[in-house]
Amino acid sequence: MKHILIATTNPGKLKEIQKSLSNIPCEFLTLSDLRITQKSEESGATFEENARIKAQFYFQKSGLPTIADDGGLEIEALNMEPGVKSHRWIHGDREDGDEELIAYTLTRLKGVLLEKRQAQMHVVVLFQTVSGVTVAEEYVKGIIPLEASPLRTSGFPFRSLLFILEIGKYYDDTIMTKEENEKYGHRVKALRKLGPVILKAASQ
Repeated sequence: MKHILIATTNPGKLKEIQKSLSNIPCEFLTLSDLRITQKSEESGATFEENARIKAQFYFQKSGLPTIADDGGLEIEALNMEPGVKSHRWIHGDREDGDEELIAYTLTRLKGVLLEKRQAQMHVVVLFQTVSGVTVAEEYVKGIIPLEASPLRTSGFPFRSLLFILEIGKYYDDTIMTKEENEKYGHRVKALRKLGPVILKAASQ
């Protein structure tokens, strides 16, 4: 059976990717499965640049076809911050905690009218093989309400903040229906775009 590496240490991302690709007949391995403890740099100026850096780094480390991504929250009232700094927005030199990010976001938006709190989750997912790289990009749009959802998903702090107006729900897969997750899940949709390429690699 073919092996494909999912290059993330985020438990939420790992679970989402595994679930989205569960119909592909191959064995998806993790960094811990391969005992890869080194971290790639995230020095890119865009999500795609960071995703490319990660994909190439872990492809070289593992020698396996590799799925990697980068993404985050973009808030219009804050000039699309935090963007590529989504997990190092507060401290810079280390990753911020989920609760820190939720509280900091609401603080930065204090006094901003609800109708001015548009935001989007943005992701770029890459599939790296010896043949090259395939890229998929997706978004989910909403607003940042005055209060965060009481629900939390470890590794996905901004999902407790993004409210999708069309369905009247926070962007949380535990409260969204299967159909809503398929329609609005930005990483799910990006992985769906990559599905045929990943299936082809798994079949070779």
